[in-house]
Formats: sequence, structure tokens, C-alpha cells
Amino acid sequence: MSEILITNGRLITWGAPNEIIENGGLLLRDGRIADMGAAAELAANHPDARRLDAHGQLVMPGNICAHTHFYGAFARGMGIPGPPMKDFPDILERLWWRLDRALLDVDVKFSALVSLIDAIKHGTTTLIDHHASPSAVNNSLDQVAEAVEMAGVRAALCYEVTDRNGPEEAQAGIDENVRFLYSLQEREGNLLAGTFGLHASLSLSDETLADCVTAVNGLKSGFHIHAAEHEADEYDSLDKYGKRVINRLADAGILGSKSIVAHAVHIDPAEMALLRDTGTWVTHQPRSNMNNAVGAADIEGMMRLGIPVALGNDGMGNNMWAEWKATYFMHKQAHRDPRRANGADIAQMAIYNNAALAGLFWPDLPLGKLAVGAAADVIFVDYHPTTPLTVGNLPWHIIFGFEAGMVTTTIVAGKVLMQDRRLLTLDEAEITARSRELAAEVWQRFERLSA
Repeated sequence: MSEILITNGRLITWGAPNEIIENGGLLLRDGRIADMGAAAELAANHPDARRLDAHGQLVMPGNICAHTHFYGAFARGMGIPGPPMKDFPDILERLWWRLDRALLDVDVKFSALVSLIDAIKHGTTTLIDHHASPSAVNNSLDQVAEAVEMAGVRAALCYEVTDRNGPEEAQAGIDENVRFLYSLQEREGNLLAGTFGLHASLSLSDETLADCVTAVNGLKSGFHIHAAEHEADEYDSLDKYGKRVINRLADAGILGSKSIVAHAVHIDPAEMALLRDTGTWVTHQPRSNMNNAVGAADIEGMMRLGIPVALGNDGMGNNMWAEWKATYFMHKQAHRDPRRANGADIAQMAIYNNAALAGLFWPDLPLGKLAVGAAADVIFVDYHPTTPLTVGNLPWHIIFGFEAGMVTTTIVAGKVLMQDRRLLTLDEAEITARSRELAAEVWQRFERLSA
């Protein structure tokens, strides 16, 4: 029996209520937290356990990302031919819908590995991914899954079904989701989970939505879809179907307590009521929304209504504290009101709501907290503030004090993935070198597609 005893930590439990335990310890066994409390007492009770000294660092649950895109890793620094992109539909057509078509199987795997290195280094231990690679649909989720298992993190995967490249590709996307969801029943371990991916209302016909709902029958899965990220999604739905996006998705059977709607920037109050009444999850991605200039979702209004709003990154990078900061500042600026986006509300989204969302995929494994029986997904944060740190002001310490490089150790399911900032499961130099070669080839194919 393998045990790790973490000692000399300042434990942040993120329980309900949250606690800070000074000079705390954690005993990790069989992928879960087996014991916790005073470090000296645990050391006396478990003398044979492997020791991991936190040296006074904060010891916290790993971060969770509610919505990301591993496939976008090779876009960093890429030049887009032509004039500057004028709006979000232009960004979709000239960047993302060309980049995803330029990806081959090997690119899918390595873009995922690049993203997962970033996740481990930034203490993000659970991610909900949304994948697209139209030129390599079949078995593409296995490529991502292999990268996830190599890295040792947790990830819930899906493939983005869309009609934008024709009915054959739409069917291939449906088949890939179904194949992967069934394959999970045969896989060992619990690092991987899945859902059913859809692109957005504006790229999905009624017929394809109906086919997806039929395909998911018996799979105990919800859907993961973008909705109302830009006004174009609403205008398209109104023009083609005479109803707003959320109404259309509700009528199609897409919404529900197992479904995730990403963005929801341009929904109206009636659509919010539908999301609340169906128990549908919403994810907020502030850095991406600012980058695409699509606006600021009414996250506070949604949360007041009882909609579970979670925090993602949309593939912008797996430093989730950067999303905390962006949320805090974005909504103050958008509303010209420093009272907006309270730090406690951001913690509710990023910690408690993200953990509850992850619970859909790992229902028998408590995530996002330090507690006996919870997942042994733990990070060390080298943060030693000069001002008092308390349960009450912790969100503001994260927003104003935490930085990306402060994560020194990342553990998932009781396995150390990074220790003292040294990656143990992935060879970063080797992956970086190969990814540079692959990215250059992807960019060449991208430019040919742009011609």
C-alpha cells in the first residue's frame, strides 16, 4: 500500500465552511485523502509513509477548469492572413475553423500535451475539454485521452459536432462522441470521463440536434455546447428558427442538469429562466470574452437566479487564477462599478461550482476540497503574504497576490506530477521540440486553407 504524508503545510480546505489549518498534514492513500489534521500527529501515527514536506507553503485542492480547448495550443503567435479580424464571426471563420481543419492525429495529441504541461505547472488538475479536428475526427478523443493519461491529470472529453463542413462530418462527430462514451466503460482508472460535444446553435441544424439527442439515449450523458457567445448566434437562431438560442436548445432537448452551456453572453432574462428551470450549467471565460470583444455575461444576475455558473478558460491557458483576476476586473470595467464581481462570488464560481460541475463526471469522488475521502488532488503554493491571510479575505489574496509561478508541486490521485517545479510525468523539452515542428506544419496547412 503506497502512502504519501504531506507535512508542514498551511492547509486551505475549501470545505463548507472553508478552513485554514496551520501546520497541517495530509495522508494520501489509494488516490484519496485518507487522513488530515495536525502534521505532528499524522507523522506520529503514520511513521512508514513517504514524507513530502510543504515547508510552510499553502496546501490546497487542485484547480478545476470548467471549459477549455486543448486543440488550440498551436495558435499561439500564429499570423492570420489578411486585414485584422473585425468581429467574432470573422475570428471563427478566419482562425478557429481553419486551425481545427489543419490538425492531424499527431497534432491533436501534442496540442493536448502542451496544454497539459501548462495545466500541471499552474496547478490545474481537472479539466473539461471541448475538442474539434475535422480532418481527423475518428478516434481523435483517444489521442487526447492518451495525452491525459500520460500527464496524469483528470479530464472530461467530448467532440464538437457541427454541420459547417457537411453532413458526413456531422455524423462522424456524433459517432466519435458515442464511441468514446462507450469506450469509457472499458477503461481502467478514473482519470477520464466524457460528455457529448456540440459546437453552437449557429452551426447546427434541427435535424443534427435531433440526431444528437437520439444518439445520447442510454448513455447517461448531457451536452457541452457554446451558446450566445456573440450576438450572431442569437440573430442566426431568430432568423432561421424564430426563437432565441436557449429556447431553441430547450425545445431540442439539449438543456438539463448534465448539460453545459459555455459563455451565454447575450442571453435575455427569459433565457436565463430556462437555464435555471432546466438546471443547466453555464461557464464563464472572461479572458477569451475580452480577447474576442464579445461582451460581459451577466454572471451576477445568473447566480442570483440560481443558475450554477462555473469558471473556464476557453483554451486561453490553464492558469485559473488569471481567470479569477480577469473576472474581477472585467465586470468592474464593463459596468464602471467597483462593487461588481465580488471576490466571494468569484470563489463560489471557481471553487464550489466548479467542484460541483466536476462531480457530474466523477460522482463518487469528491473533488475540489481537502477532506477525508476526497480526491488526492493537491497543490503546493509558495505564497507567504506580508498581510494576514484569513478565510474571509482569501479570495482577494488570490486575486491580488497569487501568481502563476507560485505552484511548486502538483499531485493528482495521489501521484506526484510535479515536485519543486520539476515535471515528473511529462518530458517538457521533448514535447516542446516536437510541438515546434508540428506547429510549423500546422501553420503551413492553415495558410493553404486560407488561400
